Amino acid sequence: MSHQGADEKRLLETLSGIKKKLVVLSGKGGVGKSTVSVNIAVGLALKGKKTGLLDTDLHGPSVPKMLGLEHFMISGDEQHLEPAVAFEGNLKVMSIQFMLRNLHDSVIWRGPLKHSVISQFIGHTVWGDLDYLIMDSPPGTGDEPLSVVQTAKPDGAIIVTTPQDVATFDVRKSIDFCNKLSLPVAGVIENMSGFLCPHCGKETAIFGTGGGKRMAEDLEVPFLGTIPIDPEFVSNSDAGKAFIDAKADGACTKMINQIIEKLM
Repeated sequence: MSHQGADEKRLLETLSGIKKKLVVLSGKGGVGKSTVSVNIAVGLALKGKKTGLLDTDLHGPSVPKMLGLEHFMISGDEQHLEPAVAFEGNLKVMSIQFMLRNLHDSVIWRGPLKHSVISQFIGHTVWGDLDYLIMDSPPGTGDEPLSVVQTAKPDGAIIVTTPQDVATFDVRKSIDFCNKLSLPVAGVIENMSGFLCPHCGKETAIFGTGGGKRMAEDLEVPFLGTIPIDPEFVSNSDAGKAFIDAKADGACTKMINQIIEKLM
């Protein structure tokens, strides 16, 4: 068997052990897509679901930092990449960060190499049997999300936006991307939908509100829910803690769990 044939066989074997594959997309940077990916994956793991989290942002991987795994170094060989494991074995994580010798090394790659590495991460990581694989993609509709869709053949896409028109204008392109690739849209999440004051609990619509829901209705795709701004999102992410785990009784956690229930 050729090397390419062996890779394809390994990929098919790996994907056969994963029940549901979801890619998280956004046509716009800065909407909190990685934060949403991390909290959905951790939320599923906390519910006892065997969950994988793949960070396909090769130039700005932030998932390891949000989970306190930035110092983890990859082990195994080219055919068997061992992921980081957390939450009593229910969460397995893979990222390019785990291959960098220094925390702040840059990755300067063109398209073909990106596709090769993402394919390897999907097919050669020792995911085992998973209930869910959440794949966090960088913003846009270029190399990385295209490689994920072509290689993993996700069951659906989660689209993340913020409420304002300047964000939904770009995010609509991700939904068009899904349509052109015949990838079902699992739903839209409106992140940063209002600021929750930690003192009085009052919500202030800093970026407006309702833009994600209006976009979903206009494009006739499901709307999964809203996640407001909570200052503890920032402090927990910087400390390497998933918000849904660190603040289990918070209003944002309740909303994230409602989104997870819809996805399940």
